[in-house]
Amino acid sequence: MLLYEQIRKNKVKTVLIVTGFVLFVLLVGAAISYINYGDALPGLIFTPVFSLFYVGIVIMSSTGIVMRMNHAKEITSVEQHRFLWHTVENMAMVARIPMPRVFIINDPSPNAFATGLKPEKAAVAVTTGLLDRLSREEVEGVVAHEVAHIKNYDVRLSTVTLALVSVIAIMSDIGSRMLFFRSVGGRRDNNQNPIFLIVGLVLLVLAPIIATLINLAISRNREFLADASGAELTRNPEALASALEKIANVETPVKEASSASAPLYFSDPLKKKISGLLSTHPNPVERINRLRQM
Repeated sequence: MLLYEQIRKNKVKTVLIVTGFVLFVLLVGAAISYINYGDALPGLIFTPVFSLFYVGIVIMSSTGIVMRMNHAKEITSVEQHRFLWHTVENMAMVARIPMPRVFIINDPSPNAFATGLKPEKAAVAVTTGLLDRLSREEVEGVVAHEVAHIKNYDVRLSTVTLALVSVIAIMSDIGSRMLFFRSVGGRRDNNQNPIFLIVGLVLLVLAPIIATLINLAISRNREFLADASGAELTRNPEALASALEKIANVETPVKEASSASAPLYFSDPLKKKISGLLSTHPNPVERINRLRQM
């Protein structure tokens, strides 16, 4: 597949998944409202208001937490690590974004991640293992991948989608409690359509699981997009494929990585080797094959 065709298809797929996710959130809100009150309209009004409020809080409080969580040390001048500094600087210049802040994580497992809700406040972190085990071209490929995440606003997108997963979990919990108390009180709306009621109940139970699966699908798709965009920046897909191959073959997890920060990393830092719908990252073999077909 041609490079630009790969990028275009991934962007279109992301738009479709995110649109479906937003509609799903509204559907869950409508279902909860219908189950408890026999009317979906209050849920359709309340859900977007609550979602915007909650997402706003998450976005404002997320910046700066990730680096502390992963014990990353900032490089504040070129003298501290000339090669890494110039690599990040060059890739940012090619991507036409402000140079991100640069961090190093003291960990032997090779990996990297980017954070920041917009390019002006972004940061790139790499492990010491990445710098020690990979060639210069491979490090450049990984940094280009992370810079592509920044350019594509992937961190903001992942923050928003994760917040929406939390919104659905909160709403499902509230809806279940409301349904329980209404059942205990014996209050029911006889005008409710039994089919809609059953569908609503099933949706109420499965909503958190479905939301998590959608969020993971978005995360995996953005990795494919960052691979393609990173290859576009370096004009060297093989370097990125080779880096991914080396990183995937390392069995040692990143000590400081947590399940909360794992989706941000270049490759699964926890080394869980979970594939399919429950994985935070696409299968490395598939990523490598796509890169080598560009």
